[in-house]
Amino acid sequence: MRLPLLVAVLVGIVLTFTSVTPAAPPPFAHLDPGGPANLVEQVPVQFVFVGYEPGQVNQAAFLAQLPTQYKPVIRSRLWYGIVELLGIHYTFNYQVTYTTAAYENALFAALGAMAVPESVVDGRTRTVFQDLYNTQAGRRRDVGVNYFIDAPTVEKWLIDHPPSGVDTRRNTVFFINWWGRGDFRDHTYIKFDEPDPDTGYDFGRNRQTRKIIGWGGTTPDDEETGLGGLGVRRVWFHDLSAGPESWTDNWDITNADVDGDGLADYRLPPVWEYLIAGGHRPASALTGDLAKVARYVAINLLFTPSPLYPPAITPNRLPASINLDLNTYEGWRGVNASEQYQTPALLVQEISEVHRIPYNVDEEDLTFDGEARNCYTLWLNENECYPARPYPGFANLFVYNALNIASTWDGGAEYEAMFYNYATADNRASGFLGYADDNWIDGTQSFTFNFVSPGVVAVGYGLTTTQIHEYGHHFGMSHPHDGYDYQANVDYGPEGAYYFAWAGDEVNSMMSYIDLNWDYSQFDRDNANRFQAAAYIRNANVIAANILASPNAGLAMADLQQADNAIGQAKAAMANHNYVATFDYAKRAYEFVRVGAIRAGVQVVASSNGWTVLPAVHGGKNARKKAYSYQDRYGPGTHRSRP
Repeated sequence: MRLPLLVAVLVGIVLTFTSVTPAAPPPFAHLDPGGPANLVEQVPVQFVFVGYEPGQVNQAAFLAQLPTQYKPVIRSRLWYGIVELLGIHYTFNYQVTYTTAAYENALFAALGAMAVPESVVDGRTRTVFQDLYNTQAGRRRDVGVNYFIDAPTVEKWLIDHPPSGVDTRRNTVFFINWWGRGDFRDHTYIKFDEPDPDTGYDFGRNRQTRKIIGWGGTTPDDEETGLGGLGVRRVWFHDLSAGPESWTDNWDITNADVDGDGLADYRLPPVWEYLIAGGHRPASALTGDLAKVARYVAINLLFTPSPLYPPAITPNRLPASINLDLNTYEGWRGVNASEQYQTPALLVQEISEVHRIPYNVDEEDLTFDGEARNCYTLWLNENECYPARPYPGFANLFVYNALNIASTWDGGAEYEAMFYNYATADNRASGFLGYADDNWIDGTQSFTFNFVSPGVVAVGYGLTTTQIHEYGHHFGMSHPHDGYDYQANVDYGPEGAYYFAWAGDEVNSMMSYIDLNWDYSQFDRDNANRFQAAAYIRNANVIAANILASPNAGLAMADLQQADNAIGQAKAAMANHNYVATFDYAKRAYEFVRVGAIRAGVQVVASSNGWTVLPAVHGGKNARKKAYSYQDRYGPGTHRSRP
């Protein structure tokens, strides 16, 4: 009678096995253990043509050049041959409006009322670059008396007076052409009175290069020109009848290669160069050129861009709070640079507005001598400080500070964002304002490096605005003048065929080089909320998979179900273009999963990959980094030092 005993043994084995194996999880509607974020949005994008007729800009041909979908990638991963999708899938709902004569009369009457002769402001009849245009052989007309028009005021007028059927709460591009009317005035747009917080230098007022042809993206609570009661709006305007200007170099219709890199630089000349017979570009090219701005600037760089670095800073344990750890190597004799050229409260304020978790700040001065000074000096000429390690000379600052990070860590939050400032005399100046570096292994963000010297101050900068900008990169933001086109699979900067992408800088964004404001734009806020939501959901999915693989998974099922519900709410908010709620629900989902991990005894560890240093071995990563995307320079030949 051994059979009953055998059955009993098997039953015992089965019972023993099932007692330590988690029950099959309930089917989740939105939580996807181990899977991507899978956020989906059909993005409304409105194009309003003011002063352009359908015969000048053909709607069908214009729309045919725009993308049908966009999937953001982590751009820094591309440097190492890694394609990592963020987990967001955009499609687009395009709407085209040609304004009526009555609307155009109202707008251009308003612009005329806002216009102030440039001579009243700076004593000039025209900008330097309009004068240069007037020397171009083959130009179709001479620019006459120039008028300044306040860009933020125009943005508010467009918001206050939307054409019928246009909802400026959604992404809206106004393509403006005033030229050809009897009331036309030569004009450029201005934004004054937001000086550098450390030096007091007003780039908008003092630089001819900051007289522009576009603007937008202002938030309701911008301290200087906020929209206030108008609420959240998403407007950007681009006016080819303004200028010509310096920033996109559309004043130069003679030289193919304006930046001297050996490539022909594609620019959009002033509108009359299309519309007057025999102009620099045929009228038939106008549709395609405006479509280029719509796709490669407005859509790819402002409305639905790809992040530069991974929004999940320390997966799988994402920080609940962040300390901005400001460390200054004081090498500028007789000057306390951290005290004189750094405004920590403003840094915290601006970053907290775009990334809505608790931030704090602390400061420390470091001695600029010994190995720190030696590695910096070698870095200036890209000579290796650690030749036995697999890093090029430009990685010196990363390697040195990563190897010595314990000496500058001092707590203050769950994650310390490390800022290393170098204050030097001009004979040791680097030519950089700053850069946000990666780990030289796989494109994970590491540290931000910021620079100040007498020469930097002389051109108008301290440390704070650079720190705000570089930290924007650190947690994922790209410049509004470089980015990635998903359908073409190309990462591009403002050079060669994409030179016109400099137009993206004419926006109320700290990530721009235009230096007219120190705030993040509404577009930045939208994208930060979406990027961070994707990071929360992706990491919630990863942790959920680990929980379900644990023997105590049953203890966390209620938490996982709550996370599932919260992700569903995040996806619904995303579909309804409520990006603040998308972030909030995604963060809540992540927090539910973290609680579940505690109940199930599953450890969630923060990655330290950002400051991991490879050992002394031969070979190493051959990064093909895009300097335009993460390095911010000043000096001869750069946009930021133009007069």
